[in-house]
Amino acid sequence: MKLSIITINYNNAAGLRRTLDSVAAQRLDGVEQAGATLEVEHIIIDGNSTDESVAIIRDYEQHVLSMKCGQLGVPSISLTWVSEPDKGIYNAMNKGIEVALGLRQVDAQHHSYCVEDNVASIGVQKRDGYHHYIQILNSGDLLAADNVTARMYNALSREDSEPYPEILYGNMLKAMSNGKLVRDNCGGAGVGDSFLYFYRGTLNHDCAWIHSELFRRFGLYDEDMKICSDWKWYVDAIALGGVKTVYVNIDVTIFDMNGISESGGKNKEQIRQERSGYLEDILPTSVLNDYKKYAFPISQYERLRKYHIYGVVYIIERILFKLEKWGILLPK
Repeated sequence: MKLSIITINYNNAAGLRRTLDSVAAQRLDGVEQAGATLEVEHIIIDGNSTDESVAIIRDYEQHVLSMKCGQLGVPSISLTWVSEPDKGIYNAMNKGIEVALGLRQVDAQHHSYCVEDNVASIGVQKRDGYHHYIQILNSGDLLAADNVTARMYNALSREDSEPYPEILYGNMLKAMSNGKLVRDNCGGAGVGDSFLYFYRGTLNHDCAWIHSELFRRFGLYDEDMKICSDWKWYVDAIALGGVKTVYVNIDVTIFDMNGISESGGKNKEQIRQERSGYLEDILPTSVLNDYKKYAFPISQYERLRKYHIYGVVYIIERILFKLEKWGILLPK
């Protein structure tokens, strides 16, 4: 099995160093699949940074080469990196995915170019018994512990009904400005059960292992979007495409809350506009109006049930129903 970790970066040398250190620290002690092997590929897409980023990548490259000496329990990591101008975050992510799929190659100067999607490349991805997953771990984000990759790998074989799920995901720890880590389980096992999940939020891409074939089936990220393209891709794949997801209670990543999609709420309006625009394209007006009207009350209902308060509300509602039925209380 193969795991491609894709890291995009632009002028974030300090964050990049932390990200690379967390990948380099991964160990495979405790892998439970007998005779199984895991090939880890790290793809770094740098946007022609002008800070120390390229020097940090070169140091990391030397470290990766030294790891190939075969330390016990340390996975063999192959590294491919690019440093060239890009057209934004999702263009950089798409470049990394194309490299992982064999649709883009990198020359000796660490510049990339597209190649044709040939039969041989597709055959490698689809051959029996071979599975290839992609994880997006951007500059500044960290793998939460040195055994995360091994634990996620082991989890793939524990699902009796579907040993190799199309999307496997765990928890994301949000690194807040006050230094605290806040756990986000992305809805737990409820992703895909209701379209309401994606109306209100999204599945975090950094704590998810996505089977590479899904990018062939549903395409790459929409580069016309600036912030919500990964959300749109999940809507297409999970909510509309029926892709099955599997949740495991593993702290997978530590997410840098200073990224563009967070930024202290500065991009909240753009996120709303991008999501609303796409929902208007795919949902009938009557359905979208229902979501706008009832999404928040449903959230209130779920919170009341979570803290076992809903019983009180239910009793009050039944009393009101009876009063209306008997004509004692007339609705406005």
